[in-house]
Amino acid sequence: MFRVLRRANDRRRHAGGKYAWLFHPYTGDELVAIHCETTGTDTRVAEPVSIGAVKVRGDRVLTSESLELRLRRPVTLTGDSIRIHGLRGVDLDDGVDLDDALVKFLDFVGNRPLLAWRLDFDLAILNRQIRPRFDFDLPNSGIDVAQLYHRHQRRSVMEPEPSTQRFETVAEALSVPVMGRHTALGDAVTTALMYLRLERPGLQQRREA
Repeated sequence: MFRVLRRANDRRRHAGGKYAWLFHPYTGDELVAIHCETTGTDTRVAEPVSIGAVKVRGDRVLTSESLELRLRRPVTLTGDSIRIHGLRGVDLDDGVDLDDALVKFLDFVGNRPLLAWRLDFDLAILNRQIRPRFDFDLPNSGIDVAQLYHRHQRRSVMEPEPSTQRFETVAEALSVPVMGRHTALGDAVTTALMYLRLERPGLQQRREA
């Protein structure tokens, strides 16, 4: 309820502003899969290191219509997070400024519905950076692919074990290739393929370059 009320308040405040169009209902046929690599798992302090997004149209993952932003080194970057995503401080020396990256992200995503693995995590990371700069949270509707898989499993078999909810395990169960694990764009593409496998099981998903 709080999120709904905040979104309505954001829409009212920005009705005549530069980003008013983000709050308009989406009438197209695309979704955008997103993923953030971060400096940690605590959304209260973790910062984005890279942001990936790829469009999905019908049964196609449009890798030619994708976005991958490697950001400047955040102050919270540690050895623990580097071991996960492999991005060292030196790898981020020529990264994109966060302000510029967020503008590019908003322009790319627009008001399309979002897909993500553990969507709430990515939204929390992004909104903590977006709200101070733009005075709103992402208003997009969204689909959490982890929850979608969980619902499918509950309909087909007994309650799934927590161990079967890992990203790689689910991808393997769905016969989806893991595309560049722990890269922002690779995980976004894999998430999109998992979504198509769950929602369109009779179709052969396609990645288009």
